[in-house]
Amino acid sequence: MAANARNQLTGTEEGSRSPRPATAAPSDPSAAPPFGVHAGEDVVDGVPWLPLDHGTAPPAAVAVAPAAAWSGASALAPPASTAPVPVPLPETAGTRDTPQPLRSHGCWYPSLDPSGRQVAFICDRGGVPQLWTGPIDGDEVHLLDSDPHPVKEVAWSPDGRWIAYTTAPGGGEHTRVLCVRPDGTGRRVLAGAEPGSSAYLGCWQHDGSAVAVTVAEPVLLPAGGDTEESPARAEPGLADPHTYTSARPPGWAVRDGRAVLLGGPRYGDAGPAAHLAEREGGTPREHDQESDQEAAGGLAAYLVDPTGAAAPALLAVERGAATLRVCDLSRDGRLALVRRGPRGRREALVVRTSDLRTTFALPVADGDPWIGRFSPDATTLWLRSDAAREFAALFAVRLAPGGEQQGITVTAEREGSGLELLTFGRDGSTAALAWNVRGATELEVTTVSGTAGVASVGVRRPVSLPHEVVTRMARAGGGPELVLALSGSQRRPGVWWLSEGTPRRTTWSSRDEDAVPPGRSPVRPVPLRPLARDGLPLSGWYYRAPGRAPGQPAPCVIHLHGGPEEQERPVFNPLYHELSGRGLDIFAPDVRGSSGHGRSFVDADLGTGRFAAIEDVADCAAHIVEAGLADPRRLAVMGRSYGGYLVMASLVWHPELFRTGVAACGMSDFATFYAGTEPWIAESAAHKYGHPEHDRDLLHSLSPMTRIDALRVPVLTVHGEHDTNVPLGESEQFVRAARERGLEAELLLLRNEGHDFLRADSRRIFRRTAADWIERHVAE
Repeated sequence: MAANARNQLTGTEEGSRSPRPATAAPSDPSAAPPFGVHAGEDVVDGVPWLPLDHGTAPPAAVAVAPAAAWSGASALAPPASTAPVPVPLPETAGTRDTPQPLRSHGCWYPSLDPSGRQVAFICDRGGVPQLWTGPIDGDEVHLLDSDPHPVKEVAWSPDGRWIAYTTAPGGGEHTRVLCVRPDGTGRRVLAGAEPGSSAYLGCWQHDGSAVAVTVAEPVLLPAGGDTEESPARAEPGLADPHTYTSARPPGWAVRDGRAVLLGGPRYGDAGPAAHLAEREGGTPREHDQESDQEAAGGLAAYLVDPTGAAAPALLAVERGAATLRVCDLSRDGRLALVRRGPRGRREALVVRTSDLRTTFALPVADGDPWIGRFSPDATTLWLRSDAAREFAALFAVRLAPGGEQQGITVTAEREGSGLELLTFGRDGSTAALAWNVRGATELEVTTVSGTAGVASVGVRRPVSLPHEVVTRMARAGGGPELVLALSGSQRRPGVWWLSEGTPRRTTWSSRDEDAVPPGRSPVRPVPLRPLARDGLPLSGWYYRAPGRAPGQPAPCVIHLHGGPEEQERPVFNPLYHELSGRGLDIFAPDVRGSSGHGRSFVDADLGTGRFAAIEDVADCAAHIVEAGLADPRRLAVMGRSYGGYLVMASLVWHPELFRTGVAACGMSDFATFYAGTEPWIAESAAHKYGHPEHDRDLLHSLSPMTRIDALRVPVLTVHGEHDTNVPLGESEQFVRAARERGLEAELLLLRNEGHDFLRADSRRIFRRTAADWIERHVAE
């Protein structure tokens, strides 16, 4: 592939004027305030209040099309100008001396260097998640990027020369991929700095010469079409011209106020086998220039040389606005393992890099995107998958030299619990398996062999853990080999390393006794097992505020997680600590749609099942009242993202049940949500909630705004100003409607935050404001 003539990160011609800095511009104090924010208004801890006056097929069915001859990848690759080009940045490494850490901070997402002695990780000791490095058995840590943009993922190159990482400029939803030398020099953007674009981190080549990145680009429409940018449509094959279709539903517009344009076929409902029949029996359509233009863009994955010495190499193209990540490359570079698709319909694909043809596909579980790895000789593919199963297990896929499947075997499984995390040693002979057992982690290490396509797993040896949940595992050759990110109900997230089979805390991670200020320990939750009115077993964790006599009903907050596929885990939550300190109990349930309880439970809220999920909230409230734990006169409901939606829905479906609600980043009307969200979010959301066109009546019925006249209680909403996942207008319209009905309603706007509240100051303002609100309306 030829090098780009135009630098897509800076918008300048190569060799012309100097590029503009590839960093987010600082906010202009003289600029006009955002909607509803006026001079002299009330401010809470520096943040203004915003007034409101204005189905899966079994493995046997997942056959793969033969690699038919065609004209080659160049004919259908995106235009050369979309390929990322590394752009050097000013060095921003922090002082080489260890800064004084916050008394309680979190460290997570470790990635090891080749020796296994140094770790790159994310830490918020400076108030925002940033990139750090440190030894596994020493004290000296270094800040490698002092920019205020939150860091989300980290990957140390196999040769040790580079550390790649993902940041979210301004705390928003768009991300970019950067890399830096381990000594803090050579920092540069690899992809995603162009306004409106995003980039996502993939795996490194095994020799460390290049890293895979996925770039989300706007799509060019054919002449005469709507001029507004829109996502490309989802197609069953990666870079496959014979499967492309330009058909649209009659009357469907790119963005008409109802929804962003979603994909053509609802791929994933029938699985790849349905499209295989079309490819084998149908006549390929003529490949013309117009369809090339319309199909360009979407998501494209490249191998990028951090130095810029070699041109980016195209690995895969996803014409739909869902997800695309390169998880592994075979050591000889022939094959790529790609994870793609909307949530609830994820797939693992094997892509042949010589012609970009998909040779194998298998449904895989949601959750951690790092789904598997090739054996050293690429004759076996190890996968974490729940294909045709309730719970994810370890699969071994036997591969032919061309990447075609020759057999599939389940090599490790557990009854009633799923494989959540999977990692391998650098030489491919060892593996670590983390199982989700009723919300907690059980860890095993083992040997694996996949030579010549003969797969076997050795004795699985359990590892005792000092805390409840493993959130990430990293392995390397040499040294202790396994490093864990651990979290628990009594600690902040920290990094631990295995020494002689025993996990040891790194000295730069917070101590357990520093999880909270002295004087009051975190509350250890107890499990509860409510029963839904239709007989479906639910679950959750109950946090009892200290100092309350047994048998004394307490004011209680029902906290609802997001997703909806997330799971409530027994980990330390500063919000729960804040609430319990005000004398409030917390019940954090998993209503239907949550993960960790099997595929059937995850899918139980699809379509009209969402009405039952709303009823689950009321059933959980009834359970804690009947158990004598909660006072029925002093109940509140709170949640973020999908949990925020459930808060709004619960308040209008059960208007007499709760005294108040706090909804953060929740959807109040599915029509306006689809009209304003990111295209790839809309693509994934259509499977979970319903298609904005085909299921319009259902979505209207499920929208809290449809029943807003039933609202009876005060409500607080919270939103990040840069949230493009669930747009700010979702909170604005709910608060405005509540005020129009004479109810107390407020909106807390968090500056420099997106859908996730990543900065320590923002999180502190959020939890203190929410606790104040609930205490005022619920507690005695």
